Amino acid sequence: MRILVVNVNTTQSITDAIGKQAAGAACPGTEIVPLTPAFGAESVEGNYESYLAAVAVMEAVRAHREPFDAVIQAGYGEHGREGLQELLDVPVVDITEAAASTAQYLGRRYSVVTTLDRTVPLIEERLEVAGLSARCASVRASGLAVLDLERDERAAVDAITEQAARAVEDDRAEVICLGCGGMAGLAERVVERTGVPVVDGVAAAVTVAESLVRLGLSTSKVRTYAPPRPKRIVNWPPQAG
Repeated sequence: MRILVVNVNTTQSITDAIGKQAAGAACPGTEIVPLTPAFGAESVEGNYESYLAAVAVMEAVRAHREPFDAVIQAGYGEHGREGLQELLDVPVVDITEAAASTAQYLGRRYSVVTTLDRTVPLIEERLEVAGLSARCASVRASGLAVLDLERDERAAVDAITEQAARAVEDDRAEVICLGCGGMAGLAERVVERTGVPVVDGVAAAVTVAESLVRLGLSTSKVRTYAPPRPKRIVNWPPQAG
């Protein structure tokens, strides 16, 4: 089984970290192929960057020539999963939905700890669209930018674990979801601080994707995610200069 794991930003070190986390969660015999988009922002922290990332991720997958069995969109709260589902005949798993749906097996209510406060509405909207918001106790911001997660790991861990603890104590969350693909690998430290299950979206998405492939299931094509209708698309891809 081969699974494409697509970073939503263009920072290669984040792609590498996501790929490592995905490979660690994969079963023997599953090949993880990390992809970095050819264009886009170095980090995704708002609607403009998220919509740009949606196109970049779709183009990265379309340009991949080797066969694959599933795709993981490794951005928390990002747009574009629906477009991938229209384009592909294999399962498409978004880490936002994978983390939240997994959390609901583990406790009555879950909270998401993410990066900047401006990303909170994006995550809340994605959870609502996916039908996963009813049991979400809160979406909390750590105050860190995505790239801060790499610049100062100790400060990042402290900020994330602090918000996770407050979610458990103040919001009565029973499970924590790590709300950024760049947080891959931090789950154990949050567990140590909070004592509750912590779901890493990348690891959860790998497990969901593997299960769908083994069950022989993929996206329904009868209505919402039917393939795009054949038509002329003008000036795409755009030419440099």
